[in-house]
Amino acid sequence: MMHVRVPLGERAYNIHIGSSFIEDAAFWRSSMRLGAAALVVTDRNVGPLYADRLREVLSALGVRTTMHEVAVGEQSKTLASLAAITDQLAEERHDRTTTLIALGGGVVGDLTGFAAATWLRGVRYLQVPTTLLAQVDSSVGGKTGVNHPLGKNLIGAFHQPSGVIADLDTLSTLPKREMVAGLAEVIKYGVIRDAEFFAFIEQQLDALLAGDPEHLGRAVARACEIKAEVVAADERESGVREILNFGHTFAHALETLTDYAELNHGEAVAIGMVMAAELSVAEGYLAPSARDRIVRLIQRLPVLERLPTGLGVDAMIEAFQSDKKTRAGRLRFVLTRGLGHAETSENVSEERLTKVLEQFL
Repeated sequence: MMHVRVPLGERAYNIHIGSSFIEDAAFWRSSMRLGAAALVVTDRNVGPLYADRLREVLSALGVRTTMHEVAVGEQSKTLASLAAITDQLAEERHDRTTTLIALGGGVVGDLTGFAAATWLRGVRYLQVPTTLLAQVDSSVGGKTGVNHPLGKNLIGAFHQPSGVIADLDTLSTLPKREMVAGLAEVIKYGVIRDAEFFAFIEQQLDALLAGDPEHLGRAVARACEIKAEVVAADERESGVREILNFGHTFAHALETLTDYAELNHGEAVAIGMVMAAELSVAEGYLAPSARDRIVRLIQRLPVLERLPTGLGVDAMIEAFQSDKKTRAGRLRFVLTRGLGHAETSENVSEERLTKVLEQFL
């Protein structure tokens, strides 16, 4: 068992990384502060695997526990899904002592967190991420929200969880495509903050893809440490936290333009990081040799061949305008100056950006 602290004063919490957490009543009793009731939000893939086990544990601890299930995928991250959760909270008369529990991947976590942020103007919630991507990224940091037809995550709030429970056993049931998606986010942390971690991923990628528990535990812990450091320095993304979006401006545009139907988030991020690395070279930030290392590593994930066809440069640039980093109409991109270093630039040449997009599209 490993623990990573997210040091945010009165909003501080722990990330617990280990095995067999979901059905460990002693762990829940000693480590989680629960109220009289809980609503567990999950999806139709994860629910049949883990929801009954979690409900049995919570009920044994005297917590009145009910379930809410959503459809799988980004199509569930909507205001309509939020309304369905709040309808159930109202019908079951949940009050401020209720704890919401997100049992699933990033979509479930973002949706549950936003419901917790808005129900009675804010109640406690716990993240129990069951995908690698959610364990290393979306479950940590307090970003919650839903999508809008014109862009991803445009509606939401910052609302920190009371704890994150990363049960590595849940990764054994993931399809390979979901493991690949999570590893894309793991690679991101090496690019933006830790060159040694990037080298570790280069050396151990095959073991990580195979689900080796020792290497996965180390990767999840280090990714969470990096995210905790960045979030502690900039909780509401007004500065350094933007580096966590390396590759994401491209990724969100790809997801939006394909109606979230062709790429999962991690695949879009992997492609976006290759584009961001190429733009970093074009802008004079990054040496081609460093770009080549990034590209070679991502090429070992079967994602680049998933780049959608038929997308236009103009459509991509228009989609960038809805990115949350855009200020007064000026496009801003996270670029890297070398492995372990990233920053946001608002002076990207439109000509060089267009050439990068043409190269890929």
